[in-house]
Amino acid sequence: MFNPKELFDLGQTEHAALFEGCGFAWQVLARIGDYLGRHLKPGLHNKCQGIAYIGEHVYIGPGTIVEDGAMIRGPAIIGRNCQIRHNAYIRENVIIGDDCTVGNACEVKNSLLFNRATVPHFNYVGDSVLGHGAHLGAGVVLSNVKALGGNVMVVSKEERYDSGLSKFGALIGDHAEIGCNSVLNPGSIIGRRSVIQPCTNWRGVLPEDMIAKNRSSVELVIRRNLDDR
Repeated sequence: MFNPKELFDLGQTEHAALFEGCGFAWQVLARIGDYLGRHLKPGLHNKCQGIAYIGEHVYIGPGTIVEDGAMIRGPAIIGRNCQIRHNAYIRENVIIGDDCTVGNACEVKNSLLFNRATVPHFNYVGDSVLGHGAHLGAGVVLSNVKALGGNVMVVSKEERYDSGLSKFGALIGDHAEIGCNSVLNPGSIIGRRSVIQPCTNWRGVLPEDMIAKNRSSVELVIRRNLDDR
């Protein structure tokens, strides 16, 4: 499930050429900057609600709304009919498809979002790919750097793969759902239509059509009155 076509419908992005020759989908992450350098033609066809900062090397398609306080540094391509909400921070080397949402206090860098991907509330998306219709719950973090340094490894049940990347967050397949306040560790791969339940610390590969359940226990104790202490 590491091939791009196993995770993503390449018809749901205008930038499928990025994946040409990629045996592993994560290889696209090292190509985004060069691709933007060759294909980006700056132009702002959006509407602003309030005051936003938009850099010189940015293209935004018609129908997209950029709300007050957003910062889009670029280089970046943002598609049609998107919502870039209040205080969103879109850094360098970002490609966002049509009908996408980047919400309040979300940060995105060196990433590709397929059409209808949703990054709605307090999310960090670094060095990652979100497939068509993929959705992050509030507070989801796609961690992209190993605490101890070195290349990010992709770990499956069978073997380990050296991604060759020092920064690699996650590949999230089409229509996958990541529950609120979950953390995906570097090199995570989530298959199509799979679900990570809320507050999960996930590492590794989740095949398509699976649910990762969070079975953390909750202890109940009697509350004592302050006078009894």
